[in-house]
Amino acid sequence: MNPTALGVALIGAGMIAERHVTALSSMQGRARLLAVVSRHPDKARHLARHYDGTLPEFTSELSAVLQNEQVAFAIVATPPAVRLELIQSLASAGKHILLEKPVARNLEEATEVVGICDKAGVKLGVLFQNRTKDSARSAQRLLNEGTIGPPGHIEIAVPIWREQSYYDELGRGTYARDGGGVLITQAIHNIDLTLSLAGPVTRVQAMTATTPLHRMESEDLAVAGLQFASGAVGSLVASTATFPHGRESITLHCRHASLQLTSDKLVVSWRDGRIETLPGSSSEGATPEAIPKYVWHQRVIEDFVSAIRNQHDPLAGGDEALAAHRLIEAIEYSSAQGVAVDLDSHAAD
Repeated sequence: MNPTALGVALIGAGMIAERHVTALSSMQGRARLLAVVSRHPDKARHLARHYDGTLPEFTSELSAVLQNEQVAFAIVATPPAVRLELIQSLASAGKHILLEKPVARNLEEATEVVGICDKAGVKLGVLFQNRTKDSARSAQRLLNEGTIGPPGHIEIAVPIWREQSYYDELGRGTYARDGGGVLITQAIHNIDLTLSLAGPVTRVQAMTATTPLHRMESEDLAVAGLQFASGAVGSLVASTATFPHGRESITLHCRHASLQLTSDKLVVSWRDGRIETLPGSSSEGATPEAIPKYVWHQRVIEDFVSAIRNQHDPLAGGDEALAAHRLIEAIEYSSAQGVAVDLDSHAAD
């Protein structure tokens, strides 16, 4: 056991927990998993086989984390409906917090979460792991270099499929548990990444709906026209009613080239006819398709450890999370009211 490694608690043992445990197992010497908090700790013990270090404590008691001075931060992977009191307790105990997206069910709750952490003086990070993918890093580098020019037209596509059994899970796709449907649960990753690359959206006109293909409370389809502060215009089409499951992408049409980002690559189409595919390989020495999914979570956790140790802002913090929530709320409001929405004032025309 390395005494210099930061102690971590994982709160929530749902479907994403395995990815966190595997990521932490690869971070021996930098972070060590001390506790897993679950309503059903016996059922969570299967996670132990994904961790190579000293086995953590499996418990249903949050006090095991709050009272443990060795725990520097907690990864919170619970449904958003049960977070506010949890985050208040962690922040009051001085524990830094790394949250699975979304921060909360809606903008009002998300703002409260950010305020709690700010007031307590603890760091708040959000697991927007798409930012760490090599394709996203390459796109950011090209935009920063300026050789491709600024984006003028931006397309966000989230064409995915979910069986009805997915929404038959208790609370799935409801406003009470999840805060909504495809926007806040699936599309939020590409929304965040787009905002990080292209800057804020100032105006939205949108439609959301539940298609006849699902029985659910919230939306499984969202279509929005977007006006960016930079002057660029764009569109968002997100769906969990697209069969067969499509390929998520963000395309930025810039002055001298178009960038199309997918999960494993960036295709650069230059106006002179050249086509480049970046990156050719990952930093781990494998093809992008071969990178285990936990690696992107690991990169976010590593950044958060560095933020704590070196006192810098996390890769994605509270302000970035609120920007994504504001855009989602504006899309929902625009659809409900049938009007364009100005995000600066949240006033409808």
